[in-house]
Amino acid sequence: MTTQATARRTANAAKKTPARVPRPRTFRSLSPEQISAVLELLKGAQSVELKLSVPDAGMSSAVRSLGLDPLEGELRQVAFFDTPDLALNRAGLVLRARRVQAKPGDAVVKQRPVTPSELPRKLVATEGFGVELDTMPGGYVCSGTLKARIPDELIRAAWAGKKPVQSLFSKQQRAFFASVAPSGLVMDDLAILGPVNVLKLKFKPKGFDRRMVAELWNYPDGSRILELSTKCLPNEAFEVAAEAKAFLAERGVDLTAAQQTKTKAALTYFSKQLQAQEAAAAR
Repeated sequence: MTTQATARRTANAAKKTPARVPRPRTFRSLSPEQISAVLELLKGAQSVELKLSVPDAGMSSAVRSLGLDPLEGELRQVAFFDTPDLALNRAGLVLRARRVQAKPGDAVVKQRPVTPSELPRKLVATEGFGVELDTMPGGYVCSGTLKARIPDELIRAAWAGKKPVQSLFSKQQRAFFASVAPSGLVMDDLAILGPVNVLKLKFKPKGFDRRMVAELWNYPDGSRILELSTKCLPNEAFEVAAEAKAFLAERGVDLTAAQQTKTKAALTYFSKQLQAQEAAAAR
């Protein structure tokens, strides 16, 4: 067979068999096993937060379609506390301090995942403690969080190294931390990871009968995460999730994009920075 004949046959075959176009990657829905697990967790949760992160390419259109006005937002700064290699994160612990524009700040000790029925009764009864189920496309996590308000000047002093890390946390929070932290690790051994500048906007969009929250996290390397969320009671979770999904889809918000979590992105970024600094100092 001649070279020209071979070329013709190849061309004809290509016409009959269109090239395969890769299907866009989507997040799967919860499996029946996951739904069963969520139903069990809902029995002990006090609230549910439905979350969706919007990819950078879709942020501008999401802001327009939802009618968000950045000038109505509230400025915040968030910093985390962990070891450079994220020992707390691996143990399921998150320590955070947050500054809020023209308001007192707050400090949080969070454990996740937790099983509500297995939490100590004394801890659950502690003022400021809450159990929340966070859900997102294809995933969920139940957290136990102990939160306390703190003066802004104390946060600034601790971030500047003028106050020890433990000064940001109450007696109850320090006890909670000690009960679940890796052996031998104390608060004052932790490094500061942050801060990250955040713009938070509470709004009630037309066509959706619930308040929503938009948070834009701006990381030092120029990357961003826009998270949309709404809260509800545990017995409303599936209904509100369906309503929110339908509403956002109608507004053209991408529900199939890979999800990014604000905390993980912050910890990963600052952990790399700290480890690079340690490596440079060791040379």
